[in-house]
Amino acid sequence: MTAAVATEPAAAGAGRYSTVAILLHWLIAAAILLQVSLAWRMVGPHTPQSFALIQLHKSVGITILLLSFARLGWRLINPPSPLPMTMARWERGLSRIVHVGFYVIMISMPLTGWLIVSASRTQIPTLLFGVVPWPNIPGIGGLAPDAKKVWQTLGEQAHGTLALFLYALFVLHVGGALKHQLFSRDEPVLARMAPGAVAGRWLEPRLLAIVVAYVAISIFGRLVTPPVAGMAPRPVAAAAQAPAEAPAPTVAVKASVQAPAPATSPATPPTASALAAAPSGPAHWTVQPGSTLGFATSWSGQAITGRFDRWKADITFSPDALDRSKVTVTIDLASVNTGDPQRDATLPSSDWFDAAAHPKAVFTANRFENTGPDRYVAHGTLQLRGVSKPQDLAFRLKITGERAEVSGTASLDRTAFGVGQGEFAATDQVPGVVSVSVALKAKRD
Repeated sequence: MTAAVATEPAAAGAGRYSTVAILLHWLIAAAILLQVSLAWRMVGPHTPQSFALIQLHKSVGITILLLSFARLGWRLINPPSPLPMTMARWERGLSRIVHVGFYVIMISMPLTGWLIVSASRTQIPTLLFGVVPWPNIPGIGGLAPDAKKVWQTLGEQAHGTLALFLYALFVLHVGGALKHQLFSRDEPVLARMAPGAVAGRWLEPRLLAIVVAYVAISIFGRLVTPPVAGMAPRPVAAAAQAPAEAPAPTVAVKASVQAPAPATSPATPPTASALAAAPSGPAHWTVQPGSTLGFATSWSGQAITGRFDRWKADITFSPDALDRSKVTVTIDLASVNTGDPQRDATLPSSDWFDAAAHPKAVFTANRFENTGPDRYVAHGTLQLRGVSKPQDLAFRLKITGERAEVSGTASLDRTAFGVGQGEFAATDQVPGVVSVSVALKAKRD
């Protein structure tokens, strides 16, 4: 041990970092290790599980960014003690390069990840740890698709390159710390960030604690299962509490209803078939609260149900005048509700409904077929994403006095309308066939 080390321990690096700096250092280190573990799991097709992992990855990344700014600010205000003078000049120089490199990466990697998310054609909102909304980078989301693609590509390339530099810096940083801890008794470098560590001691408890923490965080990152987004729409009651976002559907119905035949007992409500015996003009009906227009599909084998909270219908129908009947249903695609606000914000995007260019879907039918007692099929056309295709809707109609009930189902091929672009154009994760259902309760005006 040199005289300078013996008389001035600070010269040997004994002057440790401040408590705040130590706390921030280990928090950021743990977050980076968790982030790396999560990244290795985010390969392959997007599933509900990988979607949840991406949300957690984004949350951890923004946390690293904020902690890094705090760490840098604290370091500028509270400079650390100098490195041991016993260290070779090249070692001190390399240490400074590694530290500067870490700051660059700790700030640049979250920023490039943020850029990737902001420029993505599929705008998936970021909700930090499922609670705090985080915006996209201002100005990126409003760019033209080609410009956004350029920024996204730049972000992806920079993000990947920085990841390689991170691995290299990690090896240098850990290797240097171990070299001084295990082989340099007069250079207590580890003690600067792990107070009390004794240089030269191989079975140093603090070093062992760091190794255990490293293994534990790595395992946690490999096994953690963030909660998957909801797979069913929010209750109607919840929608009613927020009419600006999801008002109850307003449906104008014009249906043809006949007076009961003389032989019909007052105690026995007439059905649509019975009413067909006596022709009359059309009647106007209003659909009552609780009527729904829904759909069902799946994502990576997990069932998803949803509905549209804003839609209207103009229906002229008479069981005895099918040739004069007509139905038009207009759907606000931005009102989709599947139970997960982040997914519901994504579905209107250009990868799915493309609601910005085609805000409405319209089903029009003017040819009907009676397939059994109170059962019918509407033959019509569906306009969706600027594409028009023939579409049938099988339904059951029951008219009882002043009220009518309609329940119907249809199957449509989303790929025929271009719903699902990019990786979702394939049907291995999200099936091509989507089931649509309608349930109406109407009252005659």
